[in-house]
Amino acid sequence: MSRVLIVEDEERIASFVQKGLTASGFTTTVVGTGAEAVDYAVTGGFDLMLLDLGLPDTDGFDVLRRVRALGVDVPVVILTARDGVRDTVTGLEIGADDYVTKPFRFEELLARVRLRMRTERAPDLTVLHAGGLRLDLRTRRVEVGEDSVDLTAREFALLELLMRHPGQVMTRQQMLSHVWGFDYDPGSNVVDVFVRALRRKVGAERILTVRGMGYRLTG
Repeated sequence: MSRVLIVEDEERIASFVQKGLTASGFTTTVVGTGAEAVDYAVTGGFDLMLLDLGLPDTDGFDVLRRVRALGVDVPVVILTARDGVRDTVTGLEIGADDYVTKPFRFEELLARVRLRMRTERAPDLTVLHAGGLRLDLRTRRVEVGEDSVDLTAREFALLELLMRHPGQVMTRQQMLSHVWGFDYDPGSNVVDVFVRALRRKVGAERILTVRGMGYRLTG
């Protein structure tokens, strides 16, 4: 199982990212300072680092420079509210592999994490099977029996979440957080709208409503 080091001092964002990655099959560790980030990174126990630039004890760029100077070649994806071209260029020049600007949707972050890990090594799992469905994470192809179906990016992310947890109830809040990001509106009915769309494409009998809780994919 792939291991991700999350370096983020803002608890809400760290929790959002950690829950999403864990639900997507990753093992995660969260730290909130640059010093901790370096200590953990040099152990060599991680497959990717998500690095916030605005840390309380130091700048994320300094963390990146230090781990690269220590010979740590783990892929690094920078997370930041800074959107200037200069910051982007600086991060890439000193050793970052990718850059995600806040606010972001989890599906975007997940795609970048998987891309950087595939660059370094073969992915642990590229095809999911559940409920008579086949979902290919590389080609973004979904098959229902012998038939292929076309899904939007968010429909794909929603179905992936359900297929990673077949038979398990996924709450609307979990779905909102995973697909729509940490700035989602908890009062929105967008999940129900997208579940209805998914049911039309993959079969209503495959996604069951659990009243007062959420939805689950039949095993």
